[in-house]
Amino acid sequence: MFVDRAKIIVKAGNGGNGCESYYQDKYNMRGFPDGGDGGRGADIVARADRNLRTLIDLQYKRHFIGRHGGHGSSKNQRGKDAAPVIIKVPCGTIIRDMGIDCLLGELDTDGQELIVAHGGKGGRGNQKNRQRSFGAQGDEKELLFDLKLLADVGLVGFPNAGKSTLISQISNAAPKIASYPFTTKAPMLGVVAYEDKEFVVADIPGLIEGSSTGRGLGDRFLRHIERTKVLVHMIDMAGSDGRDPLEDYRVINRELKGYSPAVFKKRQVIAANKMDLDAAEANLKRFRKSVKKKVYPVSALKKEGLEELIEAIGKEL
Repeated sequence: MFVDRAKIIVKAGNGGNGCESYYQDKYNMRGFPDGGDGGRGADIVARADRNLRTLIDLQYKRHFIGRHGGHGSSKNQRGKDAAPVIIKVPCGTIIRDMGIDCLLGELDTDGQELIVAHGGKGGRGNQKNRQRSFGAQGDEKELLFDLKLLADVGLVGFPNAGKSTLISQISNAAPKIASYPFTTKAPMLGVVAYEDKEFVVADIPGLIEGSSTGRGLGDRFLRHIERTKVLVHMIDMAGSDGRDPLEDYRVINRELKGYSPAVFKKRQVIAANKMDLDAAEANLKRFRKSVKKKVYPVSALKKEGLEELIEAIGKEL
């Protein structure tokens, strides 16, 4: 199950209290202060993990509470600091504080960490003739974790255009493939080998007219291509669902522009899919007369034209 958004509540640990203590012996009957400081409360820390692809774990655990710092004690002994609470999230996660509607940060690289709630400072002991104090309260926040996939290439197109078949043929991804629309219900990542390098491709669920305003699977998944460098625009050139390939091309571009002008301006590689079907050749000729851009004819099902398409994508990157 793919989960790309989660709300959680975090409560960092409180600081430990400082100690009020006086050391006495037969040479010092009045005593002298020797109370230690309290320890720091646990921080709540988000950490990016490249092995994660979804925020599903945060659907089942929505509260994260840190331990309190240890109290100070006599003989100037400081209380123990509480260990931080680690929340592992996929790379590409954006974290917002919902209480003040503030962006706390983005975790894009494996191992990157962000303290989302600070533990309270420990109180002061009465050593050095100071006045003893109590530990500070730790932060408590409601957070929104928002995942935007990190990929070099995004596949866009109408449902049943062949995006899932393509990513299964050119990468290590294994999406569900069927001949009916909306087979893909969640974004899928695949790694493609190109020369001596690799690039990551994201297959998002099919778009329809009105997707930019939330229709169908809508803009919920369009945001997953915001960070891509190149878009591969997949078109069912055979019009196998009774559609017009040229109109499909125009509709998808309108939806991309309606969602975000920055996404619309990304470089596109146009892939004319299903060229193994009868009507594809005639439709491709008509398409090329109207769209004065380079078009790459392919058949993802029969693995035809894929090497040229991968090379074109690699050059764009």
